[in-house]
Amino acid sequence: MSTPGTASGTPTAPAAGGSLRVGLTWGGDPGRARAYDAEPAIDSLWTGGHVASRNPTPEAMMGLARLSALTERVRIGTSILLLPLYSPAIVAKQVADLDRVTNGRVILGVGIGGEYPQEFRACQVPISERGRRTNESIQLLRRLWTAEEISHDGPYYPMADVRIHPAPVQPGGPPIVVAGRREPAMRRAALLGDGWMPYLYSPRRYADSVATIRRIAAENGRDLAGFDWYAFVFVNVHDDGDAAREQAARMLGGQYNQDFRAMVDRVAAAGTAAEVERRLTAFLDAGARHLIFVPAAREPAAANLVVRRLLDEIVPALRERADQVDQPTAPGS
Repeated sequence: MSTPGTASGTPTAPAAGGSLRVGLTWGGDPGRARAYDAEPAIDSLWTGGHVASRNPTPEAMMGLARLSALTERVRIGTSILLLPLYSPAIVAKQVADLDRVTNGRVILGVGIGGEYPQEFRACQVPISERGRRTNESIQLLRRLWTAEEISHDGPYYPMADVRIHPAPVQPGGPPIVVAGRREPAMRRAALLGDGWMPYLYSPRRYADSVATIRRIAAENGRDLAGFDWYAFVFVNVHDDGDAAREQAARMLGGQYNQDFRAMVDRVAAAGTAAEVERRLTAFLDAGARHLIFVPAAREPAAANLVVRRLLDEIVPALRERADQVDQPTAPGS
C-alpha cells in the first residue's frame, strides 16, 4: 500500500525536461486530445465534470476513460472527481483498469464539491458528510489498490473480505491529488494526499497554502517527499491586456454564475504575454511545479489561440525559471 506523501507511482518526466510540468484541461474533442498528446510541450491532460450541475457538463470518470483511449504519452487525470458522490470500490476498480490500459499514466484528482447541492440529492449522499466521506474514501482506495483481500470498518463504506484485482500498474495505485481552496482541503492534502491542486488562487494565496500544508504535515510527523504541487490556473493571452481580462471575466462569470470583472486579476492569469508570464512565474516562485492551464475564453478559436501562445511564447521561459529555482546551490556559495 502506498504511503501518502510518497509518490504512488513513477511520475512521467516533464516532456521538455526540467522540473516544471505543464497540463491542459480537455474539452472533449477527440482530435484535440490527439493533438495535445503529440505536442512535446504538454505533459498532462485533465478532465472534470459533474453528475447534476447548473451547466451541462460531462462526467469525470467517463472523460478519463475517453482520454485513456485517445492518448499514448501524456499523463491523464481528473480535475476533479467529486469523490463523495461515488462508491470507493467502483472508483478503485475503474481507476485500476484505466491505469493498466494506459501503462500507469493516471492521476486521480479529487475534491468534495458542494456548490451544486442537487448533485448530492441525486446521488443520495448527505452534503454535510462530503468531507468525512472523502477522507475515508482516500484511505480505502489505497487499500483496495493493493489487490489483496481487505475488510474495512469505516462509518460510511464498511466492507468485509473484498478483493479488487488486478492491481494498478503504478505501485500502490495512482497518485491522489487533493483539490480545494480552504484549510480543510489543505489538511486533507497534507495528511492523506499525494499532491495539492487549488483553483481560483492568486500566487500569494498559493504560497500561503504551501506553508499551511507543510506546517500541518510537520505537526503530524508526515514526510512530504514525493508530494506534488499543482496549480489550476485560468489563463487568457492577448496583445490587448484589457481584452484578455474581459474575456477571462466573461468566461469565469458564465461558469461560476457571478461577476468576475473586479477580481479577475486575483484569480486568473490574463493579459499580454509579458503580464501572463510574470503572473505564472509568481506561481512557480510560490512553489507550484505542475501548472494546469484552463483557457479562459468562451469561443473555441480564441481558446485555441490562448493555448498556442502559452506553449510558444510563455512555457519555455517558465521551464527555464523553474530549473533556475530548483537548481541545487553549490556548497560554499
